[in-house]
Amino acid sequence: MAATAITPTSTGAPAPRTAPGFALLGTVQATLIFTLMAISVPLPDIGREFGLDHSRLVLLNAAYGLSFAALLLLGGRLTDRYGGRRMLTTGLVVLGLASIAAPAAPGYTALLLLRFLQGAAAALVAPAGMAVLRTLLPGPAAYGRAMATWGGLSVLGATTGNLASGAVASWLSWRWMFAVPVVVAAGALALAPALLPRDPARDRRPALDLPGAVLATAGTVLVSYGLVLTETGGWQLPLTLGLLVLVAFVLRERRAAQPLLPLGFLRGGRRLLGLAATLLSAGGTATLFLLLTLHLQQDLGWTPLATSGAFLPYAAALLLGGRAAGPLVGRIGPKAVTGIGLATGAAGLFALAHLGAGSGYLPLVPGLVLLPFGAALAFAGAAVLATDGVPEEQIGLAGGVLNTAMELGPTVLLTALLTVGSSGAALAAAGVLFALTALAGTLTGRRG
Repeated sequence: MAATAITPTSTGAPAPRTAPGFALLGTVQATLIFTLMAISVPLPDIGREFGLDHSRLVLLNAAYGLSFAALLLLGGRLTDRYGGRRMLTTGLVVLGLASIAAPAAPGYTALLLLRFLQGAAAALVAPAGMAVLRTLLPGPAAYGRAMATWGGLSVLGATTGNLASGAVASWLSWRWMFAVPVVVAAGALALAPALLPRDPARDRRPALDLPGAVLATAGTVLVSYGLVLTETGGWQLPLTLGLLVLVAFVLRERRAAQPLLPLGFLRGGRRLLGLAATLLSAGGTATLFLLLTLHLQQDLGWTPLATSGAFLPYAAALLLGGRAAGPLVGRIGPKAVTGIGLATGAAGLFALAHLGAGSGYLPLVPGLVLLPFGAALAFAGAAVLATDGVPEEQIGLAGGVLNTAMELGPTVLLTALLTVGSSGAALAAAGVLFALTALAGTLTGRRG
């Protein structure tokens, strides 16, 4: 289909002509994060079934996110080189096949490798989806409004994954969680030819910086793996090696003729604010999910199903925030919306700062409403800021960088906050970071 004469609607949603294509891409994006969270709540059940110790459970839980984050830059540049729809369909095929095989995994090693493969497929799909969206909505106004909605899809997928995993683990088996990516991948592959535009023809395609890709992937994997291992010990060596490899990556990119990540791409207060807000929002919500899940199940003795139900106010606030975000971005600008979202999220985190072994559930509800509402606004504004003004030949790169911030946020921020001390102190520290970032955004200029 041709992507021409696109007119944004007053609500911030895509115009009717493009709505089915946007809905398809949005469902795929939310499913990627749903799949990330698919085994989070039933993880203890998997550990008992396969006889896993704590360290192997930690690695299994992190496997999807490790490969996802590590390969996003490469996935973005492959998208810029070979086209969004081509890379989207390639990634969906791999995701679907890995998700078909995962429920039949006979043991830990097979399931671990399939989770890595799912994450690698997601690293192709996520930036490719953003590139196809740019082709579907070529007008700056329409694309900006669509990105305001796009920004909340990942946190919606994470919330749905947590809610569904508890119910499925209680009523069926954790293996049924993999039915969702299978169905979505199959449906998207069937509908893509009719709903999504073909890749535009280009005279020039960026070369692939393979040495840079190797360094970026290795460095991200080592740093993320080191951070994941902080609870189990033995983290210093991979973390140190990873930081050294990332330094080598930066040095490589400074002198590469066609770098994987042009360092100038990260210059500019608006884009940096968008990436920082994305990292913080992803990290803050992930921190709450982990700490509250542990509190409800370990301290209060709640079942996985009841624990999933505890996040219903969170899900409702998230939906309301996402619905309000698009019109707000159009009215007051993405920078203002991002700042308001971070400030609201900070208030929610401060309201949750009394979380501890003796705290009940009801006093936590105000924070469970304020944090997701603010995170939805912050994600929406940040997605627009991070992709604003990106040339067409770098839209895959922009998608890779934005999703990298989203994936690294939980690992980096969660690890840093857990060193603070108690759960309440960790949430309060996250609130301080939210507030400081909101303040920094206002100091960089008031124009949205």
